[in-house]
Amino acid sequence: MTDWNTRTKLVHSGTRRSRYAEMSEAIYLTQGFVYASAEEAESRFIESGPDEFIYARYGNPTVRMFEERMAAIEGTEDAFATASGMAAVNGALTSLLKAGDHVVAARALFGSCLYVLDILGRFGVEVSLVDGTDLGQWRKAMRSETRAVFLESVSNPTLEVIDVQSVCEIAHAKGALVIVDNVFATPIFSRAVALGADIVVYSATKHIDGSGRCLGGVVCGSKAYIRKVLEPYLKHTGAALSPFNAWVLLKGLETLDLRVRQQAASALRIAEALAGHEKLAQVIFPGLASHPHHAIAMAQMGAGGTVVTLDVKGGQAGAFRFLDALQIVKISNNLGDARSIITHPATTTHQRLTPQKRDELGITPGMVRFSLGIEDCDDLLGDVENALDAV
Repeated sequence: MTDWNTRTKLVHSGTRRSRYAEMSEAIYLTQGFVYASAEEAESRFIESGPDEFIYARYGNPTVRMFEERMAAIEGTEDAFATASGMAAVNGALTSLLKAGDHVVAARALFGSCLYVLDILGRFGVEVSLVDGTDLGQWRKAMRSETRAVFLESVSNPTLEVIDVQSVCEIAHAKGALVIVDNVFATPIFSRAVALGADIVVYSATKHIDGSGRCLGGVVCGSKAYIRKVLEPYLKHTGAALSPFNAWVLLKGLETLDLRVRQQAASALRIAEALAGHEKLAQVIFPGLASHPHHAIAMAQMGAGGTVVTLDVKGGQAGAFRFLDALQIVKISNNLGDARSIITHPATTTHQRLTPQKRDELGITPGMVRFSLGIEDCDDLLGDVENALDAV
């Protein structure tokens, strides 16, 4: 299995079949499991084997298939699935940290990730935020008590690309673990583990599901971290992934490579077509040679990703006129869907930030985040150009 290519792993890795030898993965909709004897129950609570389960909050056969498939494609020893992407982020950080620890994080983060860091601060964990693209700031912020480093490999929504390998070298020199939120890179373009990341987090709600059907998350890492640090925290705090959602995500993985590559190709074409448009102040896309981190993006991912950020002239009013004129592209705050989706970060995903904080992050009143779907690219481009005429 380790020799298989990604597209094969996405279909076959981690598969468990019952005695009925079903083709599609079975959905085990049970919260509990039966033991043949009291002695067996006792032994399973001491140490469960790979196909032995105790309670659905601890593990489930369908969920385990999803975890093993994710670990296989990410290149980690193990993985633990969660009820949502934010449950994965919270679990990855909180399970690792205690009062007195120090975390260094990139300042350009999803609003809910910043909220989790705020909560950690209330419980005695000190958090330092840095410009993720400035390696000097990473070096300066590191301390002897720094336990973890947290970053989005591609930031939301300004699409800054962080030099993951260099940050890992800086963190490891101080003995800190590196946690990478890799949603925008996707598992298809991810090289986070090869670049040195210790823990990789995904919101499976995004590209992995890819059809807007369910919530889910996953944390990938070493077996020692997943089973000895993360699992005890998650199984006792209840962020378990539903078996049905795990099955949906397994189905999503089967077409992930095909969808993401199409989305990335459409994103590049639309970014190139819109660059310099008279109604746009800026087109931000790591796949464009004009992007300040283009070389890093190509080295780390080999592609620009599936999201294009546009800064519409006229501020919020201009952005709203543009959004309201779209017909194919839908206004929603999700991303990574088979349907093209667009949102206005300043009034949705990052609305809880102060105007000053948004300014610091480069989130302008006219900025919109455009997640490319798998529709015909000519239709998408025509829809966007027609909507820009309304600005």
